[in-house]
Amino acid sequence: MGEMAMAGYGLDKAVRASVSFDTPCGALLRELEQIWTEIGEREQDKDRMFLELETECMRVYRRKVDSANAERAQLRQSLMAKEAELKALVASIGENTTQFKVDEKHTSLKDQLAAVTPLLEELRAKKEERIKQISNVQSQIEKIKAQISDHDYQNNGSVKHLNDDHDLSTRRISDLQMQLRNLQKEKSDRLQKVFIYVDEVHSLCAVLGMDFAKTVKEVHPSLHETNSENSTNISDSTLEGLTQTILKLKAEKKTKVLKLQEIVEKLHKLWNLMESAEQERRQFAKVAAVLGSNEEEITSPGILSLETIQETEEEVERLTKQKASRMKELVLKKRLELEDVCRNAHMEPDTNTAPEKIIALIDSGLVDPCELLSSIEVQIAKANEDSLTRKDIMERVDKWLSACDEETWLEEYNQDDNRYSAGRGAHLNLKRAEKARILVQKIPTMIDNLIAKTFSWEDERNVPFLYDGVRLVAILEEQKLRRAQREQEKRRSRDQKKLQSLLLKEKELIFGSKPSPKKTNSFNRRASNHHSNGNGAGFMTPVPRRVSAGSATPELLTPRSYSGRYNNYFKENRRLTAAPLNFSAVSKEDSMSSFASISGSEPDSPLYLH
Repeated sequence: MGEMAMAGYGLDKAVRASVSFDTPCGALLRELEQIWTEIGEREQDKDRMFLELETECMRVYRRKVDSANAERAQLRQSLMAKEAELKALVASIGENTTQFKVDEKHTSLKDQLAAVTPLLEELRAKKEERIKQISNVQSQIEKIKAQISDHDYQNNGSVKHLNDDHDLSTRRISDLQMQLRNLQKEKSDRLQKVFIYVDEVHSLCAVLGMDFAKTVKEVHPSLHETNSENSTNISDSTLEGLTQTILKLKAEKKTKVLKLQEIVEKLHKLWNLMESAEQERRQFAKVAAVLGSNEEEITSPGILSLETIQETEEEVERLTKQKASRMKELVLKKRLELEDVCRNAHMEPDTNTAPEKIIALIDSGLVDPCELLSSIEVQIAKANEDSLTRKDIMERVDKWLSACDEETWLEEYNQDDNRYSAGRGAHLNLKRAEKARILVQKIPTMIDNLIAKTFSWEDERNVPFLYDGVRLVAILEEQKLRRAQREQEKRRSRDQKKLQSLLLKEKELIFGSKPSPKKTNSFNRRASNHHSNGNGAGFMTPVPRRVSAGSATPELLTPRSYSGRYNNYFKENRRLTAAPLNFSAVSKEDSMSSFASISGSEPDSPLYLH
């Protein structure tokens, strides 16, 4: 007990020593000690009461310290939480960390907390703004995706989802905006494609005479309700439905076009056969235009409707019934058409369909007039086809015949003794004679080329080339032989004329009038000089070319007497129109040169000497 008292006393002394009497607490302790002294408290009691007082003070201090520690810990915890939130917001928003950093070395916790709070509020506001911005972009993205995928768009919970999102940076906003722009472009492309498809469906429905509204509503109701961009469905199913609808309509259009073209082709044939009036044809003018048009060119509204096709079919049936009563007339008319085609191509028509046979067959009822008409139409088509294959040769034949006509004219012109007179139009005839002579020189080449061309044609088709029933090669070969014999006769005639002229000149030189002495001497010198030429045998008279006795020309092949059946056939059946002469003024030099060339004289002839 005494040890405890001594210890307490020592503690009391220590406490009293530690408390400064200058403080209010020290003044109170001094006043309490004086009161105890006056009361008469013992020292042990004073020490005990001082100890109790000290213990109570320690409890108060401890409570204060604990309270201060708790407050400091709370401040630190709050500061750490706010700093953590600050860092999280900075990281989420993607801002610069140095801008939102607090200096911890020179400020208290409350100052730090006061400095962090406005930064945190600013970042929270930015976060809310970013959340709204991202939410708006994402909602647009989800809406467009829903439109593309044809799902119902739900906007619930999108903001809540974004509150837990840790990436609110501008980079993410840029990515979302890029994604949104891509989706908007895809939406615009899809919308444009939908409009193009709808327009195509509208055009096809108009041509086919179908209900456009009903057709597109089967694909999706929004395609006809309004043209608003927001209500038009752009999903894959809508595009696929429109594509299938277009393919179906195009297939139906193609089928109807082929059907209508077949009907219109029959209608055209009936019009041509029946020689229908323009008034009757005008009623089906739009339908008739389908025959010569492509499928893409047929765009008239209702042109392929069921009503139009039915009306056209009824018209064909009406004309078909009317045709039956006029079949004989039509068949005969087709026969005349066949004869015209064959006549123009110098071919022989089929004798099995001669007019008298046609009438007999139709009257007897043994042959169906429609079959007979079809047979003649086939013959007409074949005749037209054959005429095309013969076109090149026929053009060459026409040129050859024209050259022969010019040759005939030239021969008649050369026999005219007044061809060099200064009459009116003489210079024009001279000019024509020049051209005719050039053309006549080409006739042998024309005949050879025509024969080669005809042989090639015959070898290619293994049939003879007939000209009005006669083989053309035979005509050309006979013409070639006739020309060769005529040229031979001309050469003989020229040789005889030259021989007669030489004999006449020699006779004049020998038996002519007696010249004067000077002239005689001169003539004798010339004669002696002349006799000294050659082998010294004296003056030699040219010997004319012998004409063999067996070279007589038959009547058919003599010049200007080509009266065989080929020549008569050409003269009777060639329908050549004589072209008018192209009279033009020529100069005096042209007239003189023409005169010289027409005369047919050799350079040594008297015409040139004069």
